[in-house]
Parts: sequence; C-alpha cells; structure tokens
Amino acid sequence: MRLKGLGEFGVIEMIRRMLDSAGTGLDIGDDCAVLPFNRRNLLLFTCDMLIENEDFTPQDRLYLVGRKSLGCCLSDIAACGGVPCYAQVCLGLPSDMPVSKMRSLYRGIVSQAKEFKVKIVGGDISKSDRVVIDVSLIGMVEKGKLVLRGGAREGDIIFVSNKLGGSIYGRHLRFKPRIKESRYLVNNYKVNSMIDISDGLIQDLGHILHRSNKGAVLFKELIPVCAQADSLQDALYMGEDFELLFTLSGPEAKRLVRSSYADIFAPIGEIVAHTHGLVLLDEHARRLRLKRSGFRHF
Repeated sequence: MRLKGLGEFGVIEMIRRMLDSAGTGLDIGDDCAVLPFNRRNLLLFTCDMLIENEDFTPQDRLYLVGRKSLGCCLSDIAACGGVPCYAQVCLGLPSDMPVSKMRSLYRGIVSQAKEFKVKIVGGDISKSDRVVIDVSLIGMVEKGKLVLRGGAREGDIIFVSNKLGGSIYGRHLRFKPRIKESRYLVNNYKVNSMIDISDGLIQDLGHILHRSNKGAVLFKELIPVCAQADSLQDALYMGEDFELLFTLSGPEAKRLVRSSYADIFAPIGEIVAHTHGLVLLDEHARRLRLKRSGFRHF
C-alpha cells in the first residue's frame, strides 16, 4: 500500500499506534502537544511546514509566506487557549535563490513574531530544490485554561470566530491568528472543546466529534460565509481560514452572545449524541447531504 492509499489521517493513526507501543505516555491528535512544566502552567509545543508548490506558489509574496509560516503555529497555540513564547525556524532554500527574496521571507517571519511577542531562538538551514519553511513553536497555558478537541458535550453550542470560505483567494496569506480572541474565551468562559479551522469546517469539526465521541447539527442559515467565498460549499470545505471553532455549554453560550464580543463569535449549531452523526439543516429543517471531507495532504 502507498501513503495515498492510507491517507493523511490513516498515517497519523499509524504513528499514534507506534508511539503507544513505544510507551511514550503522550497522546497525539490535538493542535499542540501538551507537556508538564510547573504547578500552574503547561507547555504547548507545535510545528508546521510550508512547502513551495504545495502550500504556496512561486508567485506569492515571500514576506506574506513568512508571516503565514509562523501564523499557522500561532493558530495552533490559540486553539489550545495558550500564549506563544519561543520559536525555531528551519529553512530549505535553493542555492540560486536571490538574497533579497530570502530576506523578504525572513522579514515576514520576524514581523509576525514581533506582533505576537514571540522570540525566535534558533533553527536550521539546508539546501533544497524548492523553498521549505518548518516552524516549531513553544507556548504556555494555565492548567485550568487548557482546551483540547475531546471535551465537547451534548447540548454544547458550536461557535466559529468570523466568516469562512474563499481563503485561497488571498486571505490564507493575510489571516490574523486568534490569540487575543482565544485568551478572551479561556479567561472568561468554560470552553469545552476547541480547534482552529485549517482543513475546512466540516473536517475540523469532525476532529472534535471524533475525539469527543459526539455528533453535531449545523444550521445552514447560521454559517457565516465570507464575501470572497463562491458558495456555502467553500465555507464548509475550503479550509485555510484559521478561525477558531469551539463549543460552550448552553449557559456559557448565552453569556457569550450577550457580551461585547458577540459580533466576533457566531453560533452555528449544537453538539448531539454520537448516533446522530453530523447533520446540516436548512431553514425548513430539511437535512442536507454533507461530504465528510476537507483538505488532506494525500
């Protein structure tokens, strides 16, 4: 069997089983690895890789690509409710790449780091036939504020931050990691589960449902569709939005929709029992067919 036959998530599951057999004591499958630190705080550790012609094109501005490379990791830290701290940046670069382009790429990384008070503390450089950026990021979160994918409960209301879809038309290079919004949530509410939308609303909600052993009902008219999106399908499946997707209990959800942040967070559905699966209802309560798909590397 080839990797494309196993699929991206099949490969991840295979790695999970290998780690279990190695006795690491760590689970994988959330936005960040969670590591012990001290009595009050936990360390969050994440990494992300961007590859030319896979995640960006040679025509894209390298300054924006640099910002995105760190931004993807920042979004993972936000999904766990944490604060970013230290990063390492590894680069694969063609030997004939103009120095000006390399400077532009790294300026983008540095500008994103300064904006979110991240210190770049090292990395590595290697020759490559195309540009590769591999960022590792350490963050921190208080033990009582850590949020993972597996805590959704029946009756929870499902929220997203901002509008979805159409990101491939430019927003995927200009998104703002939702660190501020995430910290507002964990400082003021009991967030039961959270993930960032990188592979599409349906696929990433599926990760929450899988880890929580739950189902969900989404309401078509409540899903906020970005003006750049061609259709609702873009909002459901396109990905690269890097918005937060999270669940709150009914009482907590009522508090949020009455808060000053209500215009940022949109309720889109409800967590239900696992046996109901994932359902999309239109304005007449008719069930619409959903593909359980989104972006996958193979």
